[in-house]
Amino acid sequence: MENSEFIKEVIRKNLRNKFKNYKPKSNEMPFHVRLLGTDRMALYSFIQSLNTTFGASLFEPVAVTLANANKKFKMAECQHVVGDSISEMAQREIQEIMNDLSIGVDPKKKLEIERIRKYCNRGLTKKTKTVKVDLYLESVENEIYLFDLKTAKPNKSNFKDFKRTLLEWTAIELFNKPEANIHSYIAIPYNPYEPEPYQFWTLKGMLDIEEELLVAERFWDFIGGEGSYEILLDCFEKVGIELRPEIDEYFSKFNKK
Repeated sequence: MENSEFIKEVIRKNLRNKFKNYKPKSNEMPFHVRLLGTDRMALYSFIQSLNTTFGASLFEPVAVTLANANKKFKMAECQHVVGDSISEMAQREIQEIMNDLSIGVDPKKKLEIERIRKYCNRGLTKKTKTVKVDLYLESVENEIYLFDLKTAKPNKSNFKDFKRTLLEWTAIELFNKPEANIHSYIAIPYNPYEPEPYQFWTLKGMLDIEEELLVAERFWDFIGGEGSYEILLDCFEKVGIELRPEIDEYFSKFNKK
């Protein structure tokens, strides 16, 4: 892939910036420190911190790079603002959809989109504020794809909020483009359960698994084309080998004399 060098540079910069700005948490864990050592505890804390920043600082720019190299897309943007207008009746329909899901109606995203489309310009226009789209794609066939990138194990208690966000993004887009072909997804960059399948049961009831969720290979290969996930893993591995001396030197500072 011709963008491999750019992807590796994004990874390098991300890691080096983290080294430069990272301050270990001051939580005292005397038993853990004596058992594992200060350097290993610093590494543990560093990994936890890295997980919280990977999305915006690494996965999003890499996803845009892959999409821009894919002839299937004509536009790719991270942190996209969908707009601030929604029809009052579309809002009501979204609440009806949420009510249906809460009593056990199976989620069917295509049907839900058509329900919202029916009311996308009806009733009063309401101003609304929603979260930015982590990744916005527009295909050469004018299909719109909206992605909300999540951590590998999203909090189950937040699934209702995730679902509502996907529906609201759809309604806001349709307010301006009533005939648009829109897809909105939760995207999870990797499967923490490998080699076992992702535990979809945690998401059932709110998300249409086939139409609203892309995990690991399905996400990266959809954006960049077949094989993109494996190429991305290879980039991470090569940067890890290249920067191993820097990584070891950084964490050696935490060894107590």
